[in-house]
Amino acid sequence: MADAVGSIDTPDAQDEAQETKKKARKGGKRAKKGPFKRLALFYRQVIAELRKVVWPTRNQLTTYTTVVIVFVVIMIGLVTVIDYGLSHAAKYVFG
Repeated sequence: MADAVGSIDTPDAQDEAQETKKKARKGGKRAKKGPFKRLALFYRQVIAELRKVVWPTRNQLTTYTTVVIVFVVIMIGLVTVIDYGLSHAAKYVFG
């Protein structure tokens, strides 16, 4: 019975030793490449991701831009009215 346990434990010990050897290696594939190759890989990946983007049509872009500009103008007006009102309230209270 001890032989069976020993034979089961031996492969695990060998697997653990191999895993620690793999973990001891620093960087893996990245360590083998120079900085320019890593930079080139980064730019290739950026371009690949940009190809996946669903870009808006000109009509959608015009609509979105108009909505944003109208919203900003409304918010500017609202802040201006509140500022004007608070400044007159402060003048009334303090002098």
